[in-house]
Amino acid sequence: MTEGLRCAVLKGVDPSLQAENRMPAPSQTTAAVPKQQKPRPTSSRDERFRSDVHTEAVQAALAKYKERKMPMPSKRRSVLVHSSVETYTPPDTSSASEDEGSLRRPGRLTSTPLQSHSNIEPWLDRVIQGSSTSSSASSTSSHPGGRPAAAPTAAATTLTGPAAHAHLDVHSAPPDVTTGLGELSHRERPQLASVRGVARGYSGSVLETAGGVPVNSRVSSKIQQLLNTLKRPKRPPLKEFFVDDFEELLEVQQPDPNQPKPEGSQMVVLRGEPLAVGVPWPPSLLAALQRWGTTQPKAPCLTALDTAGKAVYTLTYGKLWSRSLKLAYTLLNKLTSKNEPLLKPGDRVALVFPNSDPVMFMVAFYGCLLADLVPVPIEVPLTRKDAGSQQVGFLLGSCGVTLALTTDACQKGLPKAQTGEVATFKGWPPLSWLVIDGKHLTKPPKDWRPQTQDAGAGTAYIEYKTSKEGSTVGVTVSHASLLAQCQALTQACGYSEAETLTNVLDFKRDAGLWHGVLTSVMNRMHVISIPYALMKVNPLSWIQKVCSYKARAALVKSRDMHWSLLAQRGQRDVSLSSLRVLIVADGANPWSISSCDAFLNVFQSRGLRPEVICPCATSPEALTVAIRRPPDLGGPPPKKAVLSMNGLSFGVIRVDTEEKLSVLTVQDVGQVLPGADVCVVKVEGAPYLCKTDEVGELCVSSTTTGTAYYGLLGITKSVFETVPVTAGGMPVSDRPFTRTGLLGFIGPDNLVFVVGKLDGLMVVGVRRHSADDIVATALAVEPMKFVYRGRIAVFSVTVLHDDRIVLVAEQRPDASEEDSFQWMSRVLQAIDSIHQVGVYCLALVPANTLPKAPLGGIHISETKQRFLEGMLHPCNVLMCPHTCVTNLPKPRQKQPEVGPASMIVGNLVAGKRIAQASGRELAHLEDSDQARKFLFLPDVLQWRAHTTPDHPLFLLLNAKGSVTSTATCVQLHKKAERVAAALMEKARLGTGDHVALVYPPGVDLIAAFYGCLYCGCVPVTVRPPHPQNLTTTLPTVKMIVEVSKSTCVLTTQAIMRLLKSKDAAAAVDIRTWPTILDTDDIPKKKVANIFRPPSPDVLAYLDFSVSTTGILAGVKMSHAATSALCRSIKLQCELYPSRQIAICLDPYCGLGFALWCLCSVYSGHQSVLVPPLELESNVSLWLSAVSQYKARVTFCSYSVMEMCTKGLGAQTGVLRMKGVNLSCVRTCMVVAEERPRIALTQSFSKLFKDLGLPARAVSTTFGCRVNVAICLQGTAGPDPTTVYVDMRALRHDRVRLVERGSPHSLPLTESGKILPGVKVIIAHTETKGPLGDSHLGEIWVSSPHNATGYYTGYGEEALHADHFSARLSFGDTQTIWARTGYLGFLRRTELTDASGERHDALYVVGSLDETLELRGMRYHPIDIETSVVRAHRSIAECAVFTWTNLLVVVVELDGLERDALDLVALVTNVVLEEHHLVVGVVVIVDPGVIPINSRGEKQRMHLRDGFLADQLDPIYVAYNM
Repeated sequence: MTEGLRCAVLKGVDPSLQAENRMPAPSQTTAAVPKQQKPRPTSSRDERFRSDVHTEAVQAALAKYKERKMPMPSKRRSVLVHSSVETYTPPDTSSASEDEGSLRRPGRLTSTPLQSHSNIEPWLDRVIQGSSTSSSASSTSSHPGGRPAAAPTAAATTLTGPAAHAHLDVHSAPPDVTTGLGELSHRERPQLASVRGVARGYSGSVLETAGGVPVNSRVSSKIQQLLNTLKRPKRPPLKEFFVDDFEELLEVQQPDPNQPKPEGSQMVVLRGEPLAVGVPWPPSLLAALQRWGTTQPKAPCLTALDTAGKAVYTLTYGKLWSRSLKLAYTLLNKLTSKNEPLLKPGDRVALVFPNSDPVMFMVAFYGCLLADLVPVPIEVPLTRKDAGSQQVGFLLGSCGVTLALTTDACQKGLPKAQTGEVATFKGWPPLSWLVIDGKHLTKPPKDWRPQTQDAGAGTAYIEYKTSKEGSTVGVTVSHASLLAQCQALTQACGYSEAETLTNVLDFKRDAGLWHGVLTSVMNRMHVISIPYALMKVNPLSWIQKVCSYKARAALVKSRDMHWSLLAQRGQRDVSLSSLRVLIVADGANPWSISSCDAFLNVFQSRGLRPEVICPCATSPEALTVAIRRPPDLGGPPPKKAVLSMNGLSFGVIRVDTEEKLSVLTVQDVGQVLPGADVCVVKVEGAPYLCKTDEVGELCVSSTTTGTAYYGLLGITKSVFETVPVTAGGMPVSDRPFTRTGLLGFIGPDNLVFVVGKLDGLMVVGVRRHSADDIVATALAVEPMKFVYRGRIAVFSVTVLHDDRIVLVAEQRPDASEEDSFQWMSRVLQAIDSIHQVGVYCLALVPANTLPKAPLGGIHISETKQRFLEGMLHPCNVLMCPHTCVTNLPKPRQKQPEVGPASMIVGNLVAGKRIAQASGRELAHLEDSDQARKFLFLPDVLQWRAHTTPDHPLFLLLNAKGSVTSTATCVQLHKKAERVAAALMEKARLGTGDHVALVYPPGVDLIAAFYGCLYCGCVPVTVRPPHPQNLTTTLPTVKMIVEVSKSTCVLTTQAIMRLLKSKDAAAAVDIRTWPTILDTDDIPKKKVANIFRPPSPDVLAYLDFSVSTTGILAGVKMSHAATSALCRSIKLQCELYPSRQIAICLDPYCGLGFALWCLCSVYSGHQSVLVPPLELESNVSLWLSAVSQYKARVTFCSYSVMEMCTKGLGAQTGVLRMKGVNLSCVRTCMVVAEERPRIALTQSFSKLFKDLGLPARAVSTTFGCRVNVAICLQGTAGPDPTTVYVDMRALRHDRVRLVERGSPHSLPLTESGKILPGVKVIIAHTETKGPLGDSHLGEIWVSSPHNATGYYTGYGEEALHADHFSARLSFGDTQTIWARTGYLGFLRRTELTDASGERHDALYVVGSLDETLELRGMRYHPIDIETSVVRAHRSIAECAVFTWTNLLVVVVELDGLERDALDLVALVTNVVLEEHHLVVGVVVIVDPGVIPINSRGEKQRMHLRDGFLADQLDPIYVAYNM
């Protein structure tokens, strides 16, 4: 079946029949449609681009593509606003239904050959999608290169059980499609025990990632499809590079050695025939008007029609003359402001007339000319914010327009302000509006005559033109040009006196104005003006008028010819035999030829002579450039050229011979205007003449062109005063030429051919493509069914130094998701096949939502603007950055590393010191006796309870700010004793047993901790599960209890009930909890003797924390390390019993735990405890507490700081009224295990400066698993310094300092001062050799309070021994260091520290585990995320991770769901521009989906697991091709 059909399609039937069938006429539905329903032409496509040959070429090209599955974007149900429920099939769990099943719509193939002819699609469906029965075997060979594909077909994905693993091996390292480097880089730091627990009992059919996470097969099969589409061989790699700002190498597109080059000789200037001599031309156009107005006053000049096609009014030459005079008199004499005449001769006046009122427009236009005023015709503004209206306002402002002429009816319809005046439009200057209906004008006195003007160089009128970028400029046309244009057109078209002309075009500008308002008056012609509204109702109206008025000439666009074709059936009585010339005004559009041919085919039988059709080429700057002569004027016969699109893209004319698919057929636009010279010059650079077989810009030298862009001297010179030169640099003429903006060449018989416009030119790489050609190809994919009225916009945006093609189309209201996706993928294939160019972004918007140009077309520049600002609101998006972006930097090949010894020698030679730094020496600071005395924390607590029993240590605040519990030294000691007694007696625990403490933040937690130490148990603090979210929080609690081998759980009664509840049983196995004790009411008991550790190295407590990469890691802290930690913090922050500090941190791990539970007991200061959770109900709680207790030192986390900046931003005044004063604060430290967030700390400082917060107070700390406190700002020492580093050098593991504000600069601030007793060195991540000052490497730390090792229950400690006991490979090989797993660098500053030495600043760049290895470079997720958040105002948060070497970007949308898809392109653009990375998947989710830990750090791996398990409920997932 398919074979026969294909023959029918490609061989074609008789062309005229084919044209008829191909029209979207009611041929298929005749039987079904009742007679009275006329087919509405408006549902048809935009007919500028109609071409059956092209449609066929596109279908044939698509047929070449074998099945290649692309992953379909997934979309949340609620986003499918535009499509009705019936058209949307809910996705099945298998991927089959989404990708395949629903594409075969029933009832398509019927028997009539004609119908299958006009509807080629079902056959294509099968060819492209592969028949649904194809087994997995058929898809294996479908990839170019013939390798078996890795894509599981639909048949394979639905397999369950062990078979699924055979098909979709997610575990093996996937091919690296993004770099071509092959191997996945080996992760150097092995992973720790994973927290990603999976409930047992999953069947084998659920795939798991390497971390043991269930991968939803739908997500992973889509990603697999994506990888398969990316595995296609790329276009050949390019050879050379240019250096972008001297750091990254971007590939430069090298000319292909086989590309076609022009071979012809240099062209010569083509001279048009001379203007006829001896013809009695009038001295000026106004002289002609006066002559006809006085000698032939009854002669008809203009007939206006209403929407029913009835003649409403005929303006005679007499009326035109008298009314224009009346208007001229009124304008010059009757308008005053402050007793001055409002207008002087030469002033500009706006003409605002609707397309339905040519009569008033003509009167206004000639009235202005008679008064020597310059008319500026513009469109009627419909709303206060029309597309492009602001730019029109700019034009009016720059022309100094103060008065607008309009009609009564039009004035009434304009948007009004409250006062009843016409509203001021956005960007418009203040205007006075003058209604020029007869009753408002004054009759001039008998003797009044306007000054007679000869046709001089003065400006006659200004025509507006919108450029590609959307700016509107005014082209000035002088009186002389105006006259010359009328004379040249009269001669070229053979106009004679009293002829009748039917005009369908806009009479305010372009050919409609030149023929229908100006030249017609010179020849006393009668113009029948057909309004656009009438054409919409009755597309045949112009033909009927030609017939009824026996018009000799008609002025149309190819669109009008096409519309009339659709409507002409059954109209037997029309005849076009009277037509002598049918001017096709957009004949320069290469796609007009098919309309002309089809029109001739049908209407030749109705008296239309072939030679009557006269295409012409016009441009706003040069006016008419060329026009085909009617045969009676002796022009050469018309010609066609069939050109190779590939040749054209290189600017070369090649008549296509072999490859019939990608051709452009163009018709000639006739000869040059009489009296004009034309040449073709190169598009870029100096205006050198082209060779004869080269496409360039047409330039005209003639008296008939425009003279300037009003008020813009610079571009006027380059456009209106170009001097073309020969290859030798000689000017071709002493007269300047005007550039027309048309691309073309001069063909045989000196005929002019136009292949496109400069405005629609997109230069991708080294090749040029015309936007119109791409629109034509897109429309040929499915002529009727999908695109709403053919509304497609194509433009280019610059991303990464090159133009990228964007195609935006309106989709039919009833299109389903599958339709959309299928159409999009086929358009991509068609454009790739015919133009050999990739489309960067394809977006579909709901019907009628693209900004409209005045006559109903699409406003391209406004569409582009909306796209770039993220205001387009598409309902479907497909991006193909992988195919389009071929100029990325080469992936970096890792060079063999320089050995560590050479590194040191190199640094010495360069005079650089080795990067190492240390805090103050402990020995100098303390009297050693006292230091020895305070070795064990339990001893310290007992000593304090004995010596200062009533000294308060802790105050706990609730959300209202009132103190809920306090603890003095003796109270804490007694509570601890009770806990110890309970542990020994009730739980029967022995020394060294591990105890999990599951408490809310509070004094009970601290007491339980010391209770454990009192009886020799090892405490493990655990965050309690969240009662509203047990399913996600309880498994983590369970896992910590299991991994830490806790033999008992201490908790409160409420939490104990929760742990054993029904809900808990649903989340974990509650039968396996160890003993659970609640400490709410345990008896008062003393402990006989408090345990004293035999040596300082005995384990004191375990500190468990989930890292940002989702790894659960517990570290062992000995008693010696615990005391050393407290001592360092005490010295750094100068903590004494008389101090009060405020802590707003979680007490479960790291420095937060140490500050809550250890430091107060050690140093004796009072801690005001503010649980961060309480801030959710009272944001100002922490700052009020700081102010109330006059805390000099306070600690918080980034999430607390963010809550304060967001929540209190507008309330600083209110807080000041309440007496909040932060001037007491010396240091406010953010506890973090990440790179300092400068933007957040700065905005916090700025915001609360109003409340007295000192500018220098805010600083950050740095700690990690191996050492929870490496840096703290403390109270002494220099302020933290900030440096700017080059972000691109960081990717290569280098630090290059740059100036603030230089491109790609990244601010880094030091993470506080290194603590006393801590030594830091920077080591190379691979060779483990020491690095020099300002070199990026891993931060290694040596200190008495380092943890002693990881605690895992799996005997994996040996794996990670080097994290805690690493030695340098060279230099000081004796010291034992702990590896932090963070990248950073040390830099010696000019500042001096407390000991008088120069201060060494430590800068943390980011966690090594978090970094993304892409394209051979190292990226930090936070840098990409920062760029993404800046891309659009509705991006609230962002997180990135990689999966199978694809970069996945998850963004939280803080806005309407319908705006979600705007983000896809912006995210892709910004990551390409700033990081040279191609985003693989963009996931748009609701606010709050990105998981964050207690320190406010993003949990990117949890997010990744949630994404792969399809648990995020995303609004939209876009898979970039």
